[in-house]
Amino acid sequence: MEEDQELERKISGLKTSMAEGERKTALEMVQAAGTDRHCVTFVLHEEDHTLGNSLRYMIMKNPEVEFCGYTTTHPSESKINLRIQTRGTLPAVEPFQRGLNELMSVCQHVLDKFEASIKDYKDQKASRNESTF
Repeated sequence: MEEDQELERKISGLKTSMAEGERKTALEMVQAAGTDRHCVTFVLHEEDHTLGNSLRYMIMKNPEVEFCGYTTTHPSESKINLRIQTRGTLPAVEPFQRGLNELMSVCQHVLDKFEASIKDYKDQKASRNESTF
């Protein structure tokens, strides 16, 4: 029981987002009756294949993860179900959090490189314009 409360506390920061002035659930944890914390489905609202496939890839890099897959519920709904099953004693929420953090790091790296390339391009363009006069 305490372990379940600890897991709920760990993901509480991910559970809500602000939308149009009201609190909206962005993440749900779904467990079937009789299952343990090693096999969990996370429902991510307002998300699609862009996050689903990227997050699945990052989570599957973890050797403690036995299975990770996602589905979209329906083409007209922007919601995905991400299922994680782990080996051993690792609860499913931990590779989920780690995958999100690693994906954010990769995205930040790409953004940094992109912005640096834009700056270099503008600097080169400005120096070419100065040398022609």
